[in-house]
Order: sequence, then C-alpha cells, then structure tokens
Amino acid sequence: MAALTCSASDLQSLLGGAANATAAAEYICTRFVAVSDHFVDTAYAIDNTYLLFSAYLVFAMQLGFAMLCAGSVRAKNTMNIMLTNVLDAATGGLFYYLFGFAFAFESPSNRFIGKQFFGLESFPSPSFDYGYFLYQWAFAIAAAGITSGSIAERTQFVSYLIYSSFLTGLVYPIVSHWFWSANGWASAGRADGNLLFGSGVIDFAGYGVVHMVGEIAGLWGALIEGPRMERFDHEGKSMALRGYSGTLVVLGTFILWFGWYGFNPGSFLNILKTYRDVGSYYGQWSAIGRTAVTTTLAGSSAALTTLFGKRMLAGNWNVTDACNGLLAWVLIGCNKLVDKFHYDDPLEAAQLHGGCGAWGIIFTALFAKETYINEIYSRKPRRPYGLLMGGGGRLLAAHMVQILLITRWMSVTMGTLLWILHKFKLLRILADEEMAGMDLTSHGGLAYAYYDEHDDEMQKKSFMMTKVDPYV
Repeated sequence: MAALTCSASDLQSLLGGAANATAAAEYICTRFVAVSDHFVDTAYAIDNTYLLFSAYLVFAMQLGFAMLCAGSVRAKNTMNIMLTNVLDAATGGLFYYLFGFAFAFESPSNRFIGKQFFGLESFPSPSFDYGYFLYQWAFAIAAAGITSGSIAERTQFVSYLIYSSFLTGLVYPIVSHWFWSANGWASAGRADGNLLFGSGVIDFAGYGVVHMVGEIAGLWGALIEGPRMERFDHEGKSMALRGYSGTLVVLGTFILWFGWYGFNPGSFLNILKTYRDVGSYYGQWSAIGRTAVTTTLAGSSAALTTLFGKRMLAGNWNVTDACNGLLAWVLIGCNKLVDKFHYDDPLEAAQLHGGCGAWGIIFTALFAKETYINEIYSRKPRRPYGLLMGGGGRLLAAHMVQILLITRWMSVTMGTLLWILHKFKLLRILADEEMAGMDLTSHGGLAYAYYDEHDDEMQKKSFMMTKVDPYV
C-alpha cells in the first residue's frame, strides 16, 4: 500500500489569508502523514500475519506426510520412515537457513542463482521479512518429503541425511530462483519485464518447483535402487506390499488436505490488495477464497473419480485408493504405466506428485483466464494466457520449457548424487536388513510394543499390542 501524501504549501493556499495559515497547514499535514503511515504499517501487519498463518498450515503438512508414510509402509519400517520425516524438517531448516533462501530469493541477483541473505543476514529487508522465509522453508521441506516416500523401506539412513541436505540447501533453491524470484530467468514476475516468451512461467503453488522437483529426485532414487524385495515375482508380475494402517493413511490425507489451504491460497503471499476494475468489495481476498474453493472441489471430485474408477477395475471399494486419488486424480493411469517398467514407489509419490505436477503445469497453460492473469500481473504489456481460452501458445511454450528444464536439472544433480551414493554402497540396505525391517536393524527395535507367549499373565492383561512379525 502506497503512502498518501500531503503538501503544506498546497494546503496553505486553501486556508486563504487566515492567521497562522502556515502553521495550521503544517500541523494538518503532519497528522495526515501519521495516519497514512499507520495504514501502511497495518497493511504490512495484515499481509505478514496472513503469510505466517499460511506457513503454519504448510508446515502442518509435514505431519500429514508422516502419517501417510507410516500408514503406507509395512510395520517393520515405521520408525525409519517417521524419523526421515522429522529429519526432512530439521535438516531442511538448517540448510535452508544457511544457504537455501539466499540461493533462491536474493534481490538483486543474477538470473541463475542468488548470493545474499546467507543465514538471514540483513533481515528483515525492504524485500523480505521473516514470514516469507518461514513460508518458503515449509515449501522446501515438502519437496524433500516427496523424495523420501519414493525410496522408503530400502534406503540407508545416512543417504537420507545427504540427499535431504543437498536438495534443500542447493538443488531446490536454484529451481525456485528461476521461477519465483523477481530476478529469475523464467519468472513471470521479473522486475525488468524481460519475460520468457513474453509471459514467463506461472508456477502457482509449486506444481513444478515443489512437486516435480521432489518427484524427479525420488524417481531417480527408486530407479537406481530398484524395487523392494518381493515387489515383483520371478515372472515380473506385480505383487502388492500392503501398508500397515489404513487409519493412518486417512489421517494423513485429511491433514494434507488441511495444509493445502495454506499451500494454495497462501501462494498469493498477501491478502490486502484491491482489484479496482471490479469494485472495492472485490480484491485479492476474493481470489484467495476462490482458490480455497477450487482446492476443495478439485480434491473432492478427484477422490470420487478414483474411487469409482478403481471399483470398476478391481471390483471393490478401497479407502486407500480414494485417499491417493484425492491427492492426485491422474493416479490410475500413472500406476498402470509404472508397473510395466517394474518401478516401485511405496508412497506412489512419483505418480502422485510427478503426474499431477506436470499436468498442473500444462493445465494452467491451457486454461488460464485472461481476467485472472490481469489481476495478478500488470495489464501492460498484454500477457499471454491459456491456449484454449484464446490466449495463444506462448504460455504453453514457456511451461513446456519448465517441464523439460526441471527434468534435466534434477537428473543431472540429484540423479548424479544418488548414483554416487549407490556406487559407494551408501544407498540401499543389505538384503537381510530389508527382510528383517529397518526398525530392527537400524533403529533399536520395532515401533510397536509387543509381548511373547511366555510372558506372565500380568503382561498379557496389560494394554499392549500383540507381537508383530518382522517379515510381514
């Protein structure tokens, strides 16, 4: 919000020849400026409060990831997958603070990478406040969480630490700089107006920056490691390795859905902005509400589409299918494709995030409305919009460049890192450890308490779970 101005000299002329006209004009302008500054401060406070609240919601998605992972893997690997979720947040927090944010959002900077704000030096600044850092950190660790799901149940713990640090500290921030920074070479919000194909890449809420980045990293990890033992039989037929708890899958899904209301509407970054062309009642707060409604309807329709689709294919009503479909409605086709290539992803992360991430990039380029583009970006020069909405093909061209470049960048960086870990035997656990389960071999025991048949009667009557077979 721009500050309103008051000129004592202009006001003095309106007061005529009254006594003390100069002093009165100066006093009135002083009070006017004070009120104007107060409104500007209030606007900053409102926008930062909104952004902080959105950051809290996105961070809550880490709990959703943890519950979904715990329910999707087998019981013998529960402690392992939960610990990796904790470390995605903790390790990502430190490395994004030290390096990641500086590489992503330094301003001014070059087109490829930032080089300021290491360790939040010179914070806050006219460009960024602490809430913006927190929001972007929550996005960074979400990308790392996607990767951990793809390589679950068979990956050495030390490799999690290495790839998570590398991803959140360097690889992901550079991608976010390209598409989200005011200086990024493909950003739709470039400060100098030099836009890729005259449009830049409109990556709203990170379908490319977050979802494709995390998915391609996980894709390479899963391909290099190979499928879990017993995932395919000797004839190459797919064998289901069911997760431990449908209850946790449902809980995780609802928490993720809740977090979407920070992930998607929060991506506007501020709320106190009026769209004057329509009226004072209509502004960015309306667009945020529209985004929340779209998020709700998209998840709802996707859940039902997948539920009924899998019912026709498999002959039963499956809650896990509904949950996964809610997260990504292109799941059925992607699952059919990956099975043909003997690809194993315990969380179906590549299918969920990769399929929907790529589709989101393309969908925007096809269906983005001119009205919505003009609300976010300046009308001059006229911006390209969706191909099927009459906006030409330049936005689609920019978005296809994004898909190809993210795929190449992640393959070179994370693919190379994971291949090196594999060559040094730091990536996949030993076969005996995989059969016994990582909780027993790496984390000191199973996640759930149990009793043996020879335990005394008091133990049997206590509230303890029955023994879990580590080979299940």
